[in-house]
Amino acid sequence: MGNEFIGKEEIAEKEKATAQKTRKATAKRARASVFVQILNGEFLARDFVLNNLSFIFFFVFLLIMTVAKGYYAKQLVKDIDTNQKELDATTAEYVESKAKLEEETRRIRLVETLGPRGLKETVNPAKVIRIQKKD
Repeated sequence: MGNEFIGKEEIAEKEKATAQKTRKATAKRARASVFVQILNGEFLARDFVLNNLSFIFFFVFLLIMTVAKGYYAKQLVKDIDTNQKELDATTAEYVESKAKLEEETRRIRLVETLGPRGLKETVNPAKVIRIQKKD
């Protein structure tokens, strides 16, 4: 039994199976290794990261600006809403005051209010006096 004949096909199949197992194990180790490098911070010391550090800082700056823009827009919408509510309240107060003033200054109301003081409404219409200028 120790000297059995093994065919080329069997050897090739065994080598393929071994190579496949080795690739899977290497891939798992590589994924685990990348994860461990990120946690350890080792990936920051690589040449790729060091050579592109200015681009990375620029990209981080753009991300921060995007987030800040979102917060700024949210604050602007809130301010616009607050000012619109204040404007609506002021407009309503103006309309109410104007209506009250018109009610108080109506001709009949003025005649009734000023009657006890001795003031009366004129019967004669107002006359306009025009003066002609000499050239």
